[in-house]
Amino acid sequence: MDIAPGAVQAMGASRRVVERIVASSEVVYGITTGFGKFADRVIPSEALERLQRNLILSHSVGVGEPLSVDVVRAMMLLRVAALARGYSGIRPETVQTLVDMLNADITPVVPSRGSVGASGDLAPLAHLTLAAIGEGEVVIHGGQHLPSREALIQAGIEPVTLVAKEGLALINGTQLMTAIGCLLVWDAGNLLDVADVVGAMSLEAVRGTNRAFDRLIQEVRPHVGQGISADNLRRLTAGSELMSSHRHDAHKVQDPYSLRCMPQVHGASRDAMAYVRGVIEIEAGSATDNPLIFPEQDEVISGGNFHGQPVALALDFAAIALSEISSISERRVEAMLDPHFSELPPFLTMHAGVESGFMVSQYTAAALVSENKILSHPASVDSIPTSANQEDHVSMGATAALKALQVLRNAETVLAIELLCASEGLDHRRPLRSSEPLEAVHALVRSAIPRLGEDRPLSPDIEKAAAMIHGGDVREAAMYVVAS
Repeated sequence: MDIAPGAVQAMGASRRVVERIVASSEVVYGITTGFGKFADRVIPSEALERLQRNLILSHSVGVGEPLSVDVVRAMMLLRVAALARGYSGIRPETVQTLVDMLNADITPVVPSRGSVGASGDLAPLAHLTLAAIGEGEVVIHGGQHLPSREALIQAGIEPVTLVAKEGLALINGTQLMTAIGCLLVWDAGNLLDVADVVGAMSLEAVRGTNRAFDRLIQEVRPHVGQGISADNLRRLTAGSELMSSHRHDAHKVQDPYSLRCMPQVHGASRDAMAYVRGVIEIEAGSATDNPLIFPEQDEVISGGNFHGQPVALALDFAAIALSEISSISERRVEAMLDPHFSELPPFLTMHAGVESGFMVSQYTAAALVSENKILSHPASVDSIPTSANQEDHVSMGATAALKALQVLRNAETVLAIELLCASEGLDHRRPLRSSEPLEAVHALVRSAIPRLGEDRPLSPDIEKAAAMIHGGDVREAAMYVVAS
């Protein structure tokens, strides 16, 4: 990865404004003053490098388990992108250090907790910058942990000596919440497609009807997401001999909402995630520093682009939307396990009483769904003042991001449980077969997870199914009929 020449020029132009301010001893926040409540403290020129270094050291106060490597690398890339826009007054060679670290597969160890989401994700970004100045710890390829200075030297990268404005430029942004948001949006797109696929399998297993997915119904309530999910469900069940085998039977008048209303529920979550994606895309291409430097106007303006409220609200919405996917999935699991409704063996076992089959897998799904309900309480409605009330309203965007990510992972696991139950249900419908794409998904499951037969620990099976979902294998098996 390289920095484009135009970005180098833009950064150089804003850097010259900073150098002019330093040379003239002009009082400008963040360049010749302290930070936060210390904004009224003018810093002598001989102490500016120490000021920037101390900013990084003092703000490296994160706690908790480290963020995953993919999240930290996304943070680095997004911070590079924001700085490369040329509104932060940072030297191109300082930004190049982050690029060199990315190219050398050197990832800072960044604790996950400590950001309140205004003045940016200060603590997480400080830990990221700590590695660039040769302090703290990093992870290199293969997962080995090393002191940052040692890893940089091995890679031939010179640790940065920060100069005026640079420490502030590196940590004043929303890159933790936005990084998680980017990865979440990608994974959620996969999850929403899988919900349609697995939901269609469950519908087949309980001998439900696809009549409720008719295009005429969707056209008179034309929400975009609803239409996409309905199209998917029609395609996924097209050509199924299992579906056609009971089309004119009177064994059921209507399916329960968890089956009949899949387009409406899945679709609403699709529309919500489309909104979230729009917010994240704007944020990923924004300058979120403070103060911002506008070279053409020779202006330095202190504002609030570091405030994470737009992203925090969007990620809270994401948590709610993905929580609903887990909620409706668990209801379909229960439907399959109830013989009075499903007309399948109780709990999908042929030896009821002696064996419990999938009975307790539904308990796990219920536990995760209830956890998701708690995690869906919005973080963005909270605020707690910092820096002696100078920073008196904060977004809690990092908390919203971490919660939404956990909701996503829980939802993947609930869908994995549904996938196992639906696959077992289809086995009980033999010799009738479902549609070609659903049979492809069923074959994928059976390639790694055998039929239950008799009781065994199901945790490994759930983990395998969740990995198939998270890795995109389930979606890929049905890809040619699923439209995101």
